[in-house]
Amino acid sequence: MPATMRLTRVTLIIVAAIIGAGIYLLVRQQLAEVEPHTFLATEETLVDTANLLAAMVEEEMARGEFDPEELRDAFSSARRRKFEARIYSHLKTGVGLHAYITDAKGVVIFDSDNGWREGIDFSNYRDVARVLRGEYGARSSRENEDDPASSVFYIAAPIGDPASPDGVLTVSKPQRDVMPVVRQRELEIWWGTWLIGGGILILVISVFIWQYRPISRLTEYARAVEHGKRPPLPRLGAGREVNTLAHALESMRESLEGRRYVENFVQTLTHEMKSPLAAIQGAAELLDESMPAADRAHFLANIRAETRRAERLLSRLLELSAIEGRSRLDSRSGIDFRELVGRAVRQAEPTADLAGVRLAAELPDRPARLFGDAFVLRAAVTNLLENAIQFSPRGGRVAIELAADDGHLVLRISDEGPGIPDYARERVFERFFSLRHHDSGQKGTGLGLTLVREAVELHGGTITLEQAPGGGTRAVLTLPVS
Repeated sequence: MPATMRLTRVTLIIVAAIIGAGIYLLVRQQLAEVEPHTFLATEETLVDTANLLAAMVEEEMARGEFDPEELRDAFSSARRRKFEARIYSHLKTGVGLHAYITDAKGVVIFDSDNGWREGIDFSNYRDVARVLRGEYGARSSRENEDDPASSVFYIAAPIGDPASPDGVLTVSKPQRDVMPVVRQRELEIWWGTWLIGGGILILVISVFIWQYRPISRLTEYARAVEHGKRPPLPRLGAGREVNTLAHALESMRESLEGRRYVENFVQTLTHEMKSPLAAIQGAAELLDESMPAADRAHFLANIRAETRRAERLLSRLLELSAIEGRSRLDSRSGIDFRELVGRAVRQAEPTADLAGVRLAAELPDRPARLFGDAFVLRAAVTNLLENAIQFSPRGGRVAIELAADDGHLVLRISDEGPGIPDYARERVFERFFSLRHHDSGQKGTGLGLTLVREAVELHGGTITLEQAPGGGTRAVLTLPVS
C-alpha cells in the first residue's frame, strides 16, 4: 500500500475518532441535562399548583366551608375529562394530578386517590415534615421499588401561617406522565447531534478524498514512470493546485526522458554501428591487396551485406526514436485498420517473393475502424510481417488474419519457421536482442519487436508471441476499438 494511502487512512481515522469523541461528549452532556431540566420545569409548575390549591383550601377553612367530598368530586370529575392536548410532539389526553391534605400533626384528612391515604400519619414524610417545620417540602418516591419508572413527584404547600401551618396540601404527579416529553427530547438530541456530526464527518472525508486521491494517483503515476513505463497523466478532477503539480511532474518527466533518451540513442547507435563499420573497413582494406576474383567478389558481397545491415539498423533506430520518444499519442484519428494491414501486406510482397515465402491474408469484408496513429500502427504491422518473412523457410507460408473480438481488433500473423526457443521467449521484446536466421546465420537488428511493443502500448493494446498450431511462431496483436 502506498505511503500516501496509509497516511490518508490514519489521518481519517484520527479525525473520525476526534469527531466521534466530540459527538459522544456532546450527546452525553445534552442527555444528562434533559431529565433534570424537564423535572425542574415540572416541579416549578407543581409548586404553583400546590400553593394555589392550599390558598383555596385555606380560604374555605377560614369560612368554615371546607368540604372534603366536594374537593374529591372535583378531582374525580377532572380525571374523567377526556381531551387532546398537543404539547409539541407529545399528546396529553388526561389529568395525572392527585392531592392529599394533612392536619397540623401530619395525619391525612383528605386524599383524592380514592381516599386510601386518609388517616395515615405522614408526619415523617419529607414533603409534610419539612413544611410543618416552615421549610420547602418536596420528595420523589417509587410506588414499586424495583421499577425506576414508578417514581412520583410530591410537592407540598402550607395551609395557614407558613411558620406554623394548620395543615399541609401536597400535590403529586407520576414521573411516567413526564417521561414521553423526556424521551422525545432525547430523540431530537440524538437526531440533531448525529446529523451535525455526520455532516462534519462527510465533509472531512470529502475533503480528504478530494485532496489525497489525486496525490495517490500521482504517486502511482510516478512509480510507473520509475519502472520504465509510460502511463498517461491521470485525470485528477478540477482541483487547481493538484493539477498544477501533475503538469509540473509531467513536464519534468518529459524533460528527463528527453535527455536520457538522447543519451541512450547516441550510445546505442555508436555501439551497434561499430560491428558493420568494422566489417566494411576490414573488407575494404583486404580489397587493396591482390587476390583471386572469387575472394574479391566474396569481400564485395560482405561490404554490400554490412552496408544493408547498417542501413536497416539506422532505419529501425529512427522509427523507434519516433515512437519511443513519445509518452502518449499526441493526436488520434479514425483509421480503417483493415486497409492499413492490407497496404502493409502489399508492400511486403516483394520482400516475400525474394525470400520465396507466400503471404496469405484473410481480412474482413467490412472496414475495421479504431482510433490511433496510422504511422505508428503501420510501422508495427510492417515489422511483424518482416519478422515472419525473415524466419520463414523458402517455400513457406505467412498467414495474416484480422478479426473483431469483444470490442478489440485482433491481428494474428503466423509463420512456419523454427519457432522461438524457450530461453528467448521472455527476451524477444528487449532492445537489440535478436535470434540468428536458421539458414544464413545472420542476426536481425533486434529493434523490430521493441518497436512493435512500444507502438502497441501507446494504443493501449497488447502484443504476444506464441507457438503456432502447425509449428512456427504466431504474433497476436490486440488493439482496443475505442
